[in-house]
Amino acid sequence: MNTTSADTSFEQLGGFLRACRARVGPEEVGLPVFGRKRRVAGLRREEVAQLAGVSVDYYVRLEQGRGQHVSDAVLDAIGRALRLDPTEYAHMWDLARPTRVSVRRPAPSTARPGVQVLLDRIDAPAFVLGRCMDVVAWNPLADALMGLSAVAPHARNMARHAFLAPDAHTFYPEWEQVAADTVGYLRLDAARHPGDTRMAALVEELSAGNPRFRPLWDAHQVAEKTHGTKRLRPAGGDPVDITYETLSLPGDPDLLLVVYTTGPRAEPVRAQPDAARDRV
Repeated sequence: MNTTSADTSFEQLGGFLRACRARVGPEEVGLPVFGRKRRVAGLRREEVAQLAGVSVDYYVRLEQGRGQHVSDAVLDAIGRALRLDPTEYAHMWDLARPTRVSVRRPAPSTARPGVQVLLDRIDAPAFVLGRCMDVVAWNPLADALMGLSAVAPHARNMARHAFLAPDAHTFYPEWEQVAADTVGYLRLDAARHPGDTRMAALVEELSAGNPRFRPLWDAHQVAEKTHGTKRLRPAGGDPVDITYETLSLPGDPDLLLVVYTTGPRAEPVRAQPDAARDRV
């Protein structure tokens, strides 16, 4: 890994720690709260240092992006002090240990033929998500719902659709949550592949194309969307609640199989292929 990639990861670690610190109140970690109004949101740096058992100067260096030699024990202690959940904890380690990625694999642009056969046999909208949230393969039901074959390969990207597509707020009735989840997943992907120039270009593109993106990116919140529910509005239809499952593909660690199914009270998800436009 080159020095620039590592430096970027440590800078992102500093930003992540600052954001997490601002989200934890002193009362949540058993510290006394006095009547005088606090000038900072969340914990102070010295409070995190006290809880983690490190010097204030050492913790300040971490927030300044100078964490190249932070020990495992200190990372564990800081994770506990900031009350990180399992996803946040793993993200912190990805940022603090960028050299763990010893082999840089090119981003896959398609799925192997056997995966396409599997997709075509799934009786529900299903697609394969690659790095940077690119959609690299799909089945006919996903195409009918999302209009994947009608757009250029560059546009087949879930993040671009959420922030740049004209119909995004219509397709996602709960757009605010979808936007936050999308950025949270991009943050995880960026930490797992430090120095990825495609990710850097995507972040710049989304920042320039939608003013709502950058504040979410700078908040350093992360989200691992392995399963859940989202609300979609197919073209010409009413909103439906969709449950989804996300599975890693054996042999292709950078590819995820995503399957949409309907909730117990939702109508089957079907949209006419010629009705889907500007979708990804």
